[in-house]
Amino acid sequence: MTLRTALNDFKRTRDRRHQFPGEFRSTTGTFSGLDSRLVHVDSDGSLRDYSYPLCGLTGIDRSRFGIDTGSTTWFDADADQRYRGDAGVVETIHDCGDWAVVQTDCTIEQAHVTRFELRGDVPADVSLRAFVDFAPDGRDGQQSLLMHGNTVEAYHRSEHDFVGVSTELDAVQGQIPERFPELVDDDPVSFPRATGERRYEDTTLTGGVLLSAPFVDGGVTLTTLLTDADDTDRDTALSTIDRLVSDHYTSETLLEAGQAQRRWSVPAETPNRESVVADLRVLSLLSAANGARIAAPDFDPYYVTSGGYGYTWFRDDAEISAFLLEADGTFDLGLSPWHQRSAAFYCRTQRPDGSWPHRVWPGDETLAPGWANARLESGSDADYQADQTASVTTFLATYLRTGEPADPECIEATLGRAVESIDDTLADDGLPIACQNAWENMQGRFTHTAATFLHAYAAVARAPVSAALRDHARSQAETVLSSLDALWTGDRYALREHDGTIDDRLDSATLALPAACRVAAEAIDLPAATRDRLYTHVETTLDGLERDTGDIRGLIRFEGDDWRRGSQDREKVWTVSTAWGANSAAQLGALLRDADDSRATAAYARSRDLLDEILPGGSLVQSSGYLPEQLFDDGTPDCGTPLGWPHALRLATVAHLTDAEALTAEPLSARE
Repeated sequence: MTLRTALNDFKRTRDRRHQFPGEFRSTTGTFSGLDSRLVHVDSDGSLRDYSYPLCGLTGIDRSRFGIDTGSTTWFDADADQRYRGDAGVVETIHDCGDWAVVQTDCTIEQAHVTRFELRGDVPADVSLRAFVDFAPDGRDGQQSLLMHGNTVEAYHRSEHDFVGVSTELDAVQGQIPERFPELVDDDPVSFPRATGERRYEDTTLTGGVLLSAPFVDGGVTLTTLLTDADDTDRDTALSTIDRLVSDHYTSETLLEAGQAQRRWSVPAETPNRESVVADLRVLSLLSAANGARIAAPDFDPYYVTSGGYGYTWFRDDAEISAFLLEADGTFDLGLSPWHQRSAAFYCRTQRPDGSWPHRVWPGDETLAPGWANARLESGSDADYQADQTASVTTFLATYLRTGEPADPECIEATLGRAVESIDDTLADDGLPIACQNAWENMQGRFTHTAATFLHAYAAVARAPVSAALRDHARSQAETVLSSLDALWTGDRYALREHDGTIDDRLDSATLALPAACRVAAEAIDLPAATRDRLYTHVETTLDGLERDTGDIRGLIRFEGDDWRRGSQDREKVWTVSTAWGANSAAQLGALLRDADDSRATAAYARSRDLLDEILPGGSLVQSSGYLPEQLFDDGTPDCGTPLGWPHALRLATVAHLTDAEALTAEPLSARE
């Protein structure tokens, strides 16, 4: 997203109630991109790249498609859109009355192929009109175009982007970007536009181009390709464009190409197969070649209202990895290469002190901008998210025990350093030191952080590591479990202790406790009183955080959450929190059932009840199948979309309930 595009969006949306102006939102439309590029196909068929965090190339900043039948009709209305098959092929149908244009999109490595085909009572002469504006090297200035027959090249310095068509180009016209007076004017600029009076070079010194190409035999293919000139020379790029516009000449061959990209297998008899496929698709879309995942497509690269989303957080990524490991064990999804990539990634990126940094760029694993890197700075560790290191530790220990790692010795060494790092941030009273929370907006001594410490120590205590490391981890798990008493308020565990005071607000992150205690119960003694507290805590937290607005139902993040409320006067519902609630209730059900506690039935029922809201057809699920991070009370989605964490939570919850034979039990309200 360039500054010009952000300013245009600001002008168009600044008066809208449930949109934050200047963002790169993806709450409508669908993504294609199971390889190294991530392309958004909006509900009108327009394309935009979200690829930079994954492959370091910026690509398409904005685009627009239409047809010419003597006059031009632009595809500006929302169209019927769906995924074809289980992979990342997107079909968008543009209704033209007695006829239609069927658009099929598939991202293949660093290319994106768009096929347009005519259906119905079609006029005699139809041409495709395409406006494509590239931002090579992230620039919206100092660009230029080169013409190569049926292909146009846009470049700045290293990045060279190409667009080509399968038929003859009738016309090619460079598009002049917004001039300074237009940038400061109140009205947005609409593209494509007439050039008017201009200097000779204006339509060449640009990254935007307007193309016109005829439909031949009812179709035309448009392909874009992103390249780094140091890796791909011009002749190779042009040859690739030529091959792609010919090889993938129909919607059916595109579907075949998309299916070939799929790196998982979901058996036909898998329960809730539609949601399982959607979750795996989303997590593939968000993954770089090394397996590292961005949190969500980066809707806010200028940090207008957030700190950006196109980075790899080690908490989110490791939690996702653990959920995938669990689901794979239940459904046999063929994800062994995914687990191995994740483990290798964590081993490579561990810091010398045993911790992991706030966040990194997924493509090259370098340190990304962040605000929680206290372990890299001098002074206090308060601006450090200790739960991130604990989450990675839990995954690695679980994978070492249940998976087939290629280098178990490396993982064990990594775990040894990680435990030392966690020890270093555990205070003398057995609770984590003051640090940042999972939501990254507070400091204190959090129940959630303590839960992740307990989970990590318990997982290491069960792992095939040295006896000394197992014994130490077991002892530390006992210490943390006992110390949680200090955060108990009588009917729930508190959000945090801060400056000697208990902050007893309800917090959905504390729902991490049942999973941690379930693992701990396999390594240490879990008193019956702890199970009682967990049951009370989960019931109190779910009851207190649940909101039903009539349009949507789910959990808010925590009491008093004021982030991105806009004009809404109450906290927004979050899919992460709702999915966490469903998973936490399921984990509680397993813990209680293992203890022959009849309350397990009610816990599983509560899990199914919340799960219904995030399954296809649920109030929090978009027509694309995506789970946005959060929603306004009227159901308007907001923020990162799709967000990887709730998709992984949903997948793991479906797998857990399936394994427990509790997925389809008769509903029973635990609140009655």
